[in-house]
Amino acid sequence: MGSSPGRGRSKRAHFLRAALPCLALTVLGSGPAVAQSLTPDLFNPNRGGFVSPDTLPTRRTAGVPQAPSDALPALPDPNADLRKRQQTLATSRVGQVPTYGLPAATGASSSGYDSLNRKRQQPKLYPGQPKPKRAAGPGSPPPPATPVTTLGPPRIAPPPSETAHKAPVAPAMAGNVPGQPLRRRLKLDEDPFGAVGDYAGSFLIKGGLELSTGYDTNPARLNKPVGSPVYVVAPDLLVVSDWERHALVADLRGSFSGYTNNMPATINGFASPSPVEIDRPDFTGHVDGRVDVDRDFKLTSQLRLRLATDNPGSPNVQAGLQKYPVYAAYGATVGFDQTFNRFQVAAGATVDRTAYTDSKLTDGSTFSNNDRDFNQYGGVGRFSYDLKPGLKPFVEIQGDTRVHDQAADRNGYFRDSNGGYAKVGSSFEFSRILTGEISVGYSARSYTDPRLSQLSGFLTTGSLIWNASGLTTVKFFTDTQIAETTVAGSSGVLVRTYSAEVDHDFRRWLTAVGKFTYGTLDYQGQNRNDKTYSLEGNLIYKLNRNIWIKGTLRHDILDSNQAGSSSQGTVVMVGVRLQN
Repeated sequence: MGSSPGRGRSKRAHFLRAALPCLALTVLGSGPAVAQSLTPDLFNPNRGGFVSPDTLPTRRTAGVPQAPSDALPALPDPNADLRKRQQTLATSRVGQVPTYGLPAATGASSSGYDSLNRKRQQPKLYPGQPKPKRAAGPGSPPPPATPVTTLGPPRIAPPPSETAHKAPVAPAMAGNVPGQPLRRRLKLDEDPFGAVGDYAGSFLIKGGLELSTGYDTNPARLNKPVGSPVYVVAPDLLVVSDWERHALVADLRGSFSGYTNNMPATINGFASPSPVEIDRPDFTGHVDGRVDVDRDFKLTSQLRLRLATDNPGSPNVQAGLQKYPVYAAYGATVGFDQTFNRFQVAAGATVDRTAYTDSKLTDGSTFSNNDRDFNQYGGVGRFSYDLKPGLKPFVEIQGDTRVHDQAADRNGYFRDSNGGYAKVGSSFEFSRILTGEISVGYSARSYTDPRLSQLSGFLTTGSLIWNASGLTTVKFFTDTQIAETTVAGSSGVLVRTYSAEVDHDFRRWLTAVGKFTYGTLDYQGQNRNDKTYSLEGNLIYKLNRNIWIKGTLRHDILDSNQAGSSSQGTVVMVGVRLQN
C-alpha cells in the first residue's frame, strides 16, 4: 500500500529543517576545526567557572561603573534550613535594591544593649583567669566578704570603707591584670609600731636605746630606807640571719643604773650592809648557731655571757663595801638535734665559768673574791615525742660538776659539788591562743664538805602565753635555780621565781603592762627564808616605730625571817625609747 501524498511531504519538510542549519554552519565556518582541550576550569562546579574571570565577556573594564547587582549571586547552601535558603535567594540580583552605608547596629559593642537582639560575644579569657561573674542589678544586696586567693594564708578581703578615698593603684601593682600570676602577699604586721630594722647582707639588725630617769625610795634595800634619784641607760641589739638553711641569732641586752646619792658608810655605829656607791651594771647576751646537716640532723651551739652584781639586800653582799663587786658568768654549749620521725633527741655538752672582781672596801683596802670563782662542766639531754600537732611531751636530764679555784672558801668550807636535775613536761600550741612550755621535776646537789648538807628540792619551769583577745595577752613564767652562797654553814640557795604579766592595748599606740612577781630564796642549812614581792605597772605611748615614751611605777618588798633584813622600796621612772 503506497503512502498518501500528504504524509510524504511532511517527512521531506522535517528533513529540510534539519539539513539547512547544518549547511549554513558549513558555509560560514571557513576556519579549520580544532578539538577542545581539557583544562582545570572544566572541573569547577561553580556557575561561570568554565571560563577564567579575566576572559569573561561581561568582565568589568576601567572607567565603566558597575552596579553591585552585576556580581553573580551565590547559590543557596543545600544544608541550610528553608528560611536561610529563602533569604539567600532573596539576595539575587533580580529585583534587588542597592544598599549604601553601614547597616543598623554594625558598631555595637559586645556588652550593653543591642537593638538586633543578637547573642552577645563572650570575652576571651587568658589561661588561669577566673571567669567573671554577672554584675548584680539595682537593689541587690552587697556580696559577702570572701577570702582573697593568695600564696600565703587565707585573708578576708577588706570592707569598702578601708579602701575608699585612697589613691588609685596601677592594675599591675594591685595584681588584678587578667592572666597575671598571683602576687605574694606580705605577712600581717602584728606590731605596727615595732622596730623594722635594717639589712646588712643577709642579716636583719634591730637596735634600741632606752633612757630613763626617776626616783628610788630605797635603792640599797636597807631596813631603814634611804632614797636617791636614779637614771638608767639600757641598750639592746638583735641580729638574725635570713638564710634558707642554717641559722645564727645574736641577742644582746644591757643596762646601767646610776644613782646620784651615796649611801651611808655606817649605820648605828656598825658598817653598813650596803655599799656607799650603789651603781650597778647588768648585761645578758647570747649567740645561738645552728648547722643543718640534713633534714633530720642538726648541729647546735651557743655562746653566752652574764655581767651583773649581787642583788641589793642579799646576805652575800659584804659589809663595809665602797661599791659592788662585779661578776661575769660566761660559757658555751655544743650539741646536736636528731629527729626520728616523731621522736626527737637533743643533747649538748656545757662549759661555764664564773669569776668575781675584788671587793673595794670603804677604808681603801681590797678583798679577794677568788674563793667564789669556779668552773662548771656538764651535759644536758632532752627526749621528746610529737604526740599530735600542738602537743609535744618531753623528758629532760641534766648533770654537772663545779670546781672552785680555791678548795676552801673564806669560812673554811669546801664547796666543790656535783648535781643535776630531772624533769618532765610538754610544749604545746593550741590554735595560737595558748602556747608555751611547762615542766616539773626534782633537783639535788651534793658537796664534798661533809658539813654541808645535800641541797635538794622540787623545781618548776615554764613559760605560757595566753592570747585572751586581740588586745589582751597574759604571760606566765616560772623558774628554779640553785645558786652559790658565802653564808657560813649554808649549802646554797634554792631560788624559785613566779611571775604573771598582762599586756593590754587601749589603742595600737597606747599599751598598758601590769606585772606581778613572787619569789622565794631558801638558804638551806641556815634556816633562812626570804620572800620577795614586786608589783609593777607600765604605760607605753608609741609615737611611731622609732620613738616610744614609757612610764614605770614599781613597788618591791623583801620579807625575811632574819631580824633587820626585811625592806621595801618604790621606784618611779619616766623615759624614752629610741629604736630602729
